[in-house]
Amino acid sequence: MATKKTLTVKQTGSPIRRPKDQLATLKGLGLGKIGRTRELEDTPAVRGMITKVKHMVEVVGE
Repeated sequence: MATKKTLTVKQTGSPIRRPKDQLATLKGLGLGKIGRTRELEDTPAVRGMITKVKHMVEVVGE
């Protein structure tokens, strides 16, 4: 049985004074407050969302 790869993403920046689409992307990742961490499935869609807000998040673990 194949296990799904996951990424651990931590929010490091504030969405204040950012475009609304970047705030929506953070919410889509399950983030919203600085310091929150989420474990997400490693898919091209999630990678694209992380790239869009790369100045506000960091990938802690792969």
